[in-house]
Formats: sequence, structure tokens, C-alpha cells
Amino acid sequence: MRILVDTSIWSIALRRSKVRESSPVRELHNLIMDHRVDIIGPIRQEILSGLREDTQFKKLEKHLAAFPDIPVTTEDYVMAASYFNLCRAKGVQGSNTDFLICAVSVRCQCAIYTTDNDFRLFARHLPITLHEPNVFEQDI
Repeated sequence: MRILVDTSIWSIALRRSKVRESSPVRELHNLIMDHRVDIIGPIRQEILSGLREDTQFKKLEKHLAAFPDIPVTTEDYVMAASYFNLCRAKGVQGSNTDFLICAVSVRCQCAIYTTDNDFRLFARHLPITLHEPNVFEQDI
């Protein structure tokens, strides 16, 4: 199964000044090696936004260039709005980008890999699949 990697995972792997060998980083590496990683433009934008140094921006842009964006369609935006409304009616809040990630993942049949616990709340009401790393690879 393809995996749509959320900003939270990319941030741990690429934006931290001292990347430790954590479970999310190991899992991302494994997914990359298996050619299972997907990204969408809004996630790319989030990763690249707020960087203070142009050198860091260019470095991250270069790393991410290896991963082409899944095209986001008008239907994805409409579904994201529907998901937003459905979850809000159930008392669950989320960002527009989070619901867009959900919509694209459902259309493309991708699991979502994230450390953002909001997605666990969304999964109670939406037909999304969350990627769970191998439980045998724990932090030491």
C-alpha cells in the first residue's frame, strides 16, 4: 500500500537540527526504500514554510524533489469540505489541509503516516487508513 506522509513525519526527519534515529525516521526511511512514499503539494508547502535560512529551504526543497506530488483534484477539495463538515458535526475539529490529506488518501487508497493524533479522531468518522509502523521497531 502507498503511504501519504504527513508534515509531522517529514518535519521530524528533515527540519530538526539534530535528527536522532527515532522510530518515525526509521519508518520513513524504510518506506522510501520500498518506494511507497507519496506527498501532496500542501504538505510540501507546509514543510518548506517558515524556514529562516534560504540554504535550509534549498536543502529541503532538493530532498523533497525526489517525491512528485499526487495531483489534487476539484473533487478532493469538495470531499475535504464534506469531511470537515461531517467531523465538525461530530465535535471533531481539524484544519483544511488535514481534511484534504484525508480526501486524497481515500481517493488514492493510501494510508496516512502521521504523528498528529487528530487523524485518529478523524478515523472514527472517515474512511481513512492510518499507517502503523512495525511494532517490533521501538525506540531504544
